Amino acid sequence: MTAMQKPLIGVLGGMGPLATVDFMQRVIELTPASRDQDHLALLVANLPSTPDRSTAIIDGGPSPLPALLDGIDLLNRNDAALIVVPCNSAHHWIDAMRARSAAPMLHIGEACVAALPAGVTRVAVLATGGTMVSGFYQTLLRNRGITPIEPDHAVQQHVTDCIREVKAGNIPASAEALSPAIRILAEQGAEAVIMGCTEIPLAARPLSAFAAELGVPLIDSTLALAHATVDFAREKGWLAQGV
Repeated sequence: MTAMQKPLIGVLGGMGPLATVDFMQRVIELTPASRDQDHLALLVANLPSTPDRSTAIIDGGPSPLPALLDGIDLLNRNDAALIVVPCNSAHHWIDAMRARSAAPMLHIGEACVAALPAGVTRVAVLATGGTMVSGFYQTLLRNRGITPIEPDHAVQQHVTDCIREVKAGNIPASAEALSPAIRILAEQGAEAVIMGCTEIPLAARPLSAFAAELGVPLIDSTLALAHATVDFAREKGWLAQGV
């Protein structure tokens, strides 16, 4: 398979921009490659003007769906062979996006649940308020026989502060906001924590030792989606052979 023949993986991003770049880096790091030509071809639609997903879900604000569908159309016009969306809350509209997409679309929530350690029965979800109200993580977990632990108001406020600081580019402040949320959920019996917003893993990087001390695995939604993307490419034969 030559570089010209390699199928395009469409990335519908910009929600937010740092999370989109983080996803791209994870895909690159996970791809077995010894030269430029071995890497997967990514066509990234970085569309930060997409209306806020949580505001739409919770408060009935402007719907992001028209912008999401415009992004799908853009990727369709460029013959994307797979489409991924490194934004959890956008998956509230996954059915409408899949109906519009000419290519298969991976589901970030399904990728996260598949990445959970075997045997866990109580899993906390940290996400935007919109994702929590949407409820798709709770449904996916319950379908696996796992009890979801939902943050109370105080913990959700820590999460909201964390996400806001990442979007503003202030990673130290985002980590400071996130750490009490993880500690409280561990005290409540969480056996793992899904970081169900692609901003949260950026905040959690400085907290890996802290989480390890608590004994609570942190499931990175960005990394889970990147793994699912590379696995899809492997199954389709899009990866270089013998690397």
